[in-house]
Amino acid sequence: MKKHLLAGLIAAIAATSAGAFEPFTIKDIRVEGIQRTEAGTVFSYLPIKVGDTMTNDKAAQSIKALFATGFFKDVRMEVEGDVLVVLVEERPAIFSIDFVGLKEFDKDQLKKALRDNGIAEGRIFDRATLDRAEQELKRQYLSRGKYAVTIATTTTPLERNRVAINFNVDEGEAASIKQINLVGVTAFKEKDLLDLFQLRTPNWISWYTKSDQYSRQKLSADLESLRSHYLNRGYLEFNIDSTQVSISPDKKDIYITVSVTEGERFMVSSVKLAGDLLLPEDELRRLVRLKAGDVFSRELLNETTKAISDRLGAQGYAFANVNAAPEVDKEKRRVAFTIFVDPGKRVYVRRINITGNTKTRDEVIRQEMRQLEGAWFDADKVQRSRERVDKTDYFSEVNVETPPVAGTTDQVDVNVSVTEKNTGNISLGAGFSSAEKLILSGSISQANLFGSGKFASLSLNTGKINRILAFSYTDPYFTVDGISQGFDVYHRRTDPTSLSVGTYRSQSTGGGIRWGFPIGEKESLSFGISVDHTSLDVFSDSPQRYQDFVRDFGKSNFSFPLTAGWAIDGRDSVLYPNKGTFHRATVELATPPGDLTYYRLNYQFQRFVPLSKDFTLFLSGEAAYGNGLRGQELPFFKNFFGGGIGSVRGYETASLGPRDLLSDGTLSDERLGGNRKVNATAEVLFSLPGLGLDRSFRLGLFVDAGQVWGKESNTQDAGPIRFSSGISAVWHSPMGPLKFSVAAPLNKQPGDKVQSFQFQMGQTF
Repeated sequence: MKKHLLAGLIAAIAATSAGAFEPFTIKDIRVEGIQRTEAGTVFSYLPIKVGDTMTNDKAAQSIKALFATGFFKDVRMEVEGDVLVVLVEERPAIFSIDFVGLKEFDKDQLKKALRDNGIAEGRIFDRATLDRAEQELKRQYLSRGKYAVTIATTTTPLERNRVAINFNVDEGEAASIKQINLVGVTAFKEKDLLDLFQLRTPNWISWYTKSDQYSRQKLSADLESLRSHYLNRGYLEFNIDSTQVSISPDKKDIYITVSVTEGERFMVSSVKLAGDLLLPEDELRRLVRLKAGDVFSRELLNETTKAISDRLGAQGYAFANVNAAPEVDKEKRRVAFTIFVDPGKRVYVRRINITGNTKTRDEVIRQEMRQLEGAWFDADKVQRSRERVDKTDYFSEVNVETPPVAGTTDQVDVNVSVTEKNTGNISLGAGFSSAEKLILSGSISQANLFGSGKFASLSLNTGKINRILAFSYTDPYFTVDGISQGFDVYHRRTDPTSLSVGTYRSQSTGGGIRWGFPIGEKESLSFGISVDHTSLDVFSDSPQRYQDFVRDFGKSNFSFPLTAGWAIDGRDSVLYPNKGTFHRATVELATPPGDLTYYRLNYQFQRFVPLSKDFTLFLSGEAAYGNGLRGQELPFFKNFFGGGIGSVRGYETASLGPRDLLSDGTLSDERLGGNRKVNATAEVLFSLPGLGLDRSFRLGLFVDAGQVWGKESNTQDAGPIRFSSGISAVWHSPMGPLKFSVAAPLNKQPGDKVQSFQFQMGQTF
């Protein structure tokens, strides 16, 4: 039987006459040489089948198709009579991947990254792909400052045509920035300029921030910060001449040298407006931040052009073009600006398109939109719409784009794209505070119930002082006008015997319904009505007024509190505010037919003032007052207390206020609380040095003031307002906010209970 070797002779056959290879009809196809690959897989890739006529072209196509699969490193074809024999040599398969000497990265994460690059257990081994993966692994080490890393890859052949891949990694020491030099600097201290950089020489927090590890991206950002610093202080001709980055021979130290030309400092001689102003010039001039006689500032100039552009955008001119043209007088070191205004055409919104909401209903997003379809485009309303959608906290990402409508010059669409996140939460947790000690909590909540935007939660909280079981439900859009409605049901047990207050225990069960009425973008009113049943236990060592209250009103009583509130929130962030003001005032009024009648008033104020890029001044105040009605006193368990975190730090929790006057004329060590309370705080907030823009950890230097007073005759007056000062720390950690303070009283009085270090870990309710 004569065999024809096609794989090695196809070129020769194609070059000779057609008679050198006679076409034939394939009666059968046989595959030889396969070990792991199924014969059916080979047949599926062959462009020929039994019954076809075999030709030189089809043989070439078949070999090319099998090579293209990547399964084989050699393919040949032979003919035995009318049978086509396909001989293949398989590439080895990867049996295992292992790493030796790995410390910087997690092994499983690296395996996932290799899989994305074509290297994974069970896949076909390819040397070129392995080389690329090795280079990518080395690049990852270089990005973390491991310039001395060496990676040796070995492949071990195994039985059944398999290989084991082993990465031997010698990570070496991470290179750190030894020195950063600024050449040509005279106008500012080099130390002050280096404080602008994210990249730094090693310090005590470098192990966490990695700020001493070189990064090209970080250096580019630092150079832009340096340029902005000069341009915002009048140095119009500032230029970065060169940047050099070198590494020591042992690859442990990195040296960065930046050469600059500062130029002269320029003053602003004049600022003019030109073009189609559209709006009154006086109105636009009020938006100009840069004035004649000021030192030139690129930041103020950009703010001016943006403010004018935004003002025109609020009138529907979405594509307004505002540019500032400078006229430089180098001899006098002055610069004049002409701001050219081209409003373009007024545009309106054709459609609002929402994408990405697979669970959340469209109307939940649309009800937060302040820009309406068919209305003139308003840049402010579009921005407020994005902020409101983001504040629902249903989405991990909210993006808004306003592309022009094709074929028109006066229409845009508003495209809102969202990325949904899990809004349901089942949690079991523990917290700790210096007041409540161990707190165990559990909750199940859904902030976007069935995609409707409604909120429901069931929570359990157990602490030494408070034990609470509560259920809440809120519909934020009970009406289309944005009126919210909700209700709460709770069972609470209170045992404050571990605090410095009078001994008693209480157990309350109740519930209520509430409504919220928006009266502005950031302002709202709230109203509620509830019913509460409270049982009290007093003891022989309880304060006499507690025992008198139980004698007069019994151990068990009902109350029907009505609540009303007003709030305005102008803070730029709830978690990390840097500017803005917050006000909240509440009224609680218990009326007949309840056993107890009283009222309580409370007002809170917060203001955040940015002092600089890194420092924020926080001012807060609180005042509260309560009293009984119809000849009654304010129930003692409704008293106000002061001291501790959230009040006057440095004093024990609930330790400020009146003390019980015993029958023998001596003072009890227990605090009773009072019907009047004031608190005030002045605090400078700043991030931990070395953390850069990370605001999750903030420090503060504070002064607190506050006191609680009562009106009862059988108590000692609380005395003057207490003051304290100290340092605070707040960390918004994955397990909740952690608060710490170290404080010292400034006017401690005899009998005051001092607690210098106070903390609260986890979320308490």
